[in-house]
Amino acid sequence: MTKMRRFYIATEDEIKHGETTDVYFQRTIKVLKSKGLNKVRVVAEVTSGKLPKNWKWGILCGIEEEAHLLEGYPVNVYAMPEGSVFYHESHNGVREPVMVIEGPYAAFAHLETAILGLICQASGVATAAARIKKAAGEKPVYAFGIRRMHPAIAPMIDRAAYIGGFDGVSGVLGAKLIGVKPVGTMPHALIIVFGDQVKAWKAFDEVMPPEVPRIALVDTYYDEKIESIMAAEALKEKLFAVRLDTPKSRRGNFAEIIREVRWELNVRGYKHVKIMISGGLNEETVRALSEAGADAFGVGTSVSNAPTVDFAMDIVEVEGKPKAKRGKMSGRKQVWRCPNCLIDIILPAGEKGAKCPKCNEEMKPMLKPLIINGKIVAKLPSAQEIRSYVLEQLSKIQD
Repeated sequence: MTKMRRFYIATEDEIKHGETTDVYFQRTIKVLKSKGLNKVRVVAEVTSGKLPKNWKWGILCGIEEEAHLLEGYPVNVYAMPEGSVFYHESHNGVREPVMVIEGPYAAFAHLETAILGLICQASGVATAAARIKKAAGEKPVYAFGIRRMHPAIAPMIDRAAYIGGFDGVSGVLGAKLIGVKPVGTMPHALIIVFGDQVKAWKAFDEVMPPEVPRIALVDTYYDEKIESIMAAEALKEKLFAVRLDTPKSRRGNFAEIIREVRWELNVRGYKHVKIMISGGLNEETVRALSEAGADAFGVGTSVSNAPTVDFAMDIVEVEGKPKAKRGKMSGRKQVWRCPNCLIDIILPAGEKGAKCPKCNEEMKPMLKPLIINGKIVAKLPSAQEIRSYVLEQLSKIQD
């Protein structure tokens, strides 16, 4: 009898051993073994379908988890470094592999569901975060969206958003696993329990340690301008920022509200007080509100519930011979990238790299050893290192 669970989540061991697989992979393995084909070696590549929302590029996320999933299995794995920009198709029109797995198919077929699941959602979150960070420019953006998703995957969402370029996350566990401090302000509930905005703001100031920024939520009972002035007069130089979290149904022209709040704070001598915006933000609104004068953003659902990237895994070689289903190009491949332009060319494995068709720079191979004979051979960088890599690429890539 199956033991009752309090939460419908898989354990690490269940994921590692393929118990989260689709049943047809188990049946495939059974057939292969019964017919003596369980040692047939294949090369399988992971590629994406067309990206959501007509995105031209994505950010690859989840490679560290792929390494831990496949570690110990009799496979060789080659992958783009985590945080790499990737495309649906290369400059020469070939569907682009982000990861390649080599080994007996029967040894890893039951892991395909997990292999794809680990990168489909994480890459979608990281891509949405990267696009929003690019829209915000130098202004900080924080991940506030884990309340919209199952709590079991909250740390994954926070990590993917951070890797995508966000400056911080609100989740306590997510921040701990990333190695950063969680970021947050205060909820409307705090003010409602006190029944008075000023009392709540002052209590927050009295209780919180000095390193916690004093950011006052300013739209609970009155309009944003009035409460911003009230907060500034209550906390004066201690006030770091005001946060506007107004529901869409009550906003009116939000850009005009931001300009009005900025003006009223400035004329009263509170130019040091920044304006933080949260609630229903996405790539387009962040760009517009940044231009209106917002200084920082808390972004939730549009990132935590970002569309998944439609990755698929396909066999492209069997026992050293090119083989693939229709619609896929057979044979092992390498992705060559221009480090300046981030243009990709895909060539059959073994062929030397090309020069960039745009700037004539020597192109570099992107699929690098991750696992050899079941052992992790690549350095698994920290979230901070991956984030820096993403931001470097964002400075080069054109939308």
